Amino acid sequence: MMELRKANRQRSKIRLLLQSPSGGGKTMSALLIAKGITEGDWSKVAVIDTENHSADLYSDLGEYNVLNLAAPFTPESYIQAMQACEKEGIEVIILDSITHEWEYLLDFHASLPGNSFTAWSKVTPRHTAFIQHMLQSPCHIIATVRSKTEYAMAEKNGKQVPEKMGMKSVQRDGIDYEFTVVLELDLRHNAVASKDRTRLFMDKPPFRPSEDTGRQILSWCLDGSAEPTPLNDDQVRQEVSQCTNLNELSALFHRCSQPQKDSLVPLFKEQKQFIMKSSQLTDQLLNQTIHKNGSNANAR
Repeated sequence: MMELRKANRQRSKIRLLLQSPSGGGKTMSALLIAKGITEGDWSKVAVIDTENHSADLYSDLGEYNVLNLAAPFTPESYIQAMQACEKEGIEVIILDSITHEWEYLLDFHASLPGNSFTAWSKVTPRHTAFIQHMLQSPCHIIATVRSKTEYAMAEKNGKQVPEKMGMKSVQRDGIDYEFTVVLELDLRHNAVASKDRTRLFMDKPPFRPSEDTGRQILSWCLDGSAEPTPLNDDQVRQEVSQCTNLNELSALFHRCSQPQKDSLVPLFKEQKQFIMKSSQLTDQLLNQTIHKNGSNANAR
């Protein structure tokens, strides 16, 4: 039975993405924001560093923790690193950067034999598992991602010329959908929000991320109901069947009581498999459409 309820924002953990080209100040900005979120307690901040020990360059700021990842940058190694931080009671995890995870998966996909489209079925679940752990983590997550200038061909004076379209993150398309806030940094280290569900930074002038930015985020995270509205078993079953993506399913699972999690976990696993298979089919159909359109364009 479907049931209407009043909207009620819960207390939450931030999911923040910082993107810029090289030299945009992603690592420094992430550290300053993390300091604000932890109210100055560096012992509660950890950097998962894939950038060749770049996190150590800012050690003069404070005694934060660093966990260095070495190649290959598999999704599983990121997950293990986050689990290690969670086990140590870290409050803010900085993933610097998540570009390496996607580049690894692209290389892995290219190495697979057979049809390129069907090979994505071996890639997507691994990437999804990484994203889901990031979303489900009990810690605040600040991720950095490299970006590059994106161009498209446009007609000008009867000729096709490249036209600058903006910045594109070096990650899977749609990665920004997974985050609460996305800040784009320029080479002067100024940030603007391209996505902001907190409404703290959207439509505001460019600013330099600072400790105060972290304090604003922390205040927003704490400004919500402490406890979610409890659901009975029938309500959980109904809502599980209505979940269309893993974010919704994860949020619902965390609203359940421990006895419900124990008894209904097969139901959640079944819906998770259904969503992942649907996502893989969508990816394959999209790739086939792009391939077909490209072939038609070449034929013309």
